[in-house]
Amino acid sequence: MSTETPATRTTAVSPGRRIWRTVYAEPQFRVGLALLILLIGAALIYPHLTSLSATKIAVLDRFKPPVFLSGGTWLHPLGTDQLGRDMFLRSLIGLQNALVISVTAVIIMFVFGAVLGLFSGYYGGWIDTVLMRVTDAQLAVPVIVLAITILTVQRPNVETVTLVLALSGWPAYARVTRSVTLSERQREYVRGAKILGASDLRIIFQLIAPNVLPPIAFVAVLDIARMMIFEAILGFIGIGVQPPTPTFGNIIADGQKYIINAWWVATMPGAFLFASLLGINLIGTSIEQARNKVLGGIV
Repeated sequence: MSTETPATRTTAVSPGRRIWRTVYAEPQFRVGLALLILLIGAALIYPHLTSLSATKIAVLDRFKPPVFLSGGTWLHPLGTDQLGRDMFLRSLIGLQNALVISVTAVIIMFVFGAVLGLFSGYYGGWIDTVLMRVTDAQLAVPVIVLAITILTVQRPNVETVTLVLALSGWPAYARVTRSVTLSERQREYVRGAKILGASDLRIIFQLIAPNVLPPIAFVAVLDIARMMIFEAILGFIGIGVQPPTPTFGNIIADGQKYIINAWWVATMPGAFLFASLLGINLIGTSIEQARNKVLGGIV
């Protein structure tokens, strides 16, 4: 008969799995997840179901009000803009672009920053000094200054905006990963691996990284919302992805001119942006709270 007890089964569960189990018990996580699934599902499915175009001009349909106002129709449930383009479709395409840019940027800056942090923290010495000075130099450059510098030389598109956002965010991951790696490299399992003849790369990526990166990866979820805000800001001031490609920033920038007579042009994409940020933040906050419960607040 097995001598395994509930207590021993609990201790055998990895911290990452315990974090996810704790997350699923949070009501706000389920609300945020449902909201995001609804938004992303609509963004992926609706453009293929409608015959409308997000960029084609239809002057005769300009400034159609939303369906809940007098004169609105279900053909354009959230109204149309100054060129007769459907606001519901444009907002969903804007959501698609915002998520692609933000998620890609977070993945790039997480991977790049974490790798640099692992090497910096593990080797120390002059390697640590050089990498951290590069990180400090990057941190000293504000996002807007970096964006203006790059996007005035290269045409702003999805790829260049993603690159700008990734360059602005990787130093934070590098510094956090380095600080945790500095303590991890002193642990017994690392010393034992060195005695057994394990290579540095094997120790870094097979032993230290699995213990260091999961808690930091959970926090990266919140950075997706931050990148979406930055992407919208760049579009709003005119150095983000350029029209006719719809993004939250350039749609809202166009709509502010008509805020009195056609408020829905700027408000509808703003509402989609708010709902997306709310869903991501509910999920990210739930994950962070679960991580703190499981790991005692230690990253």
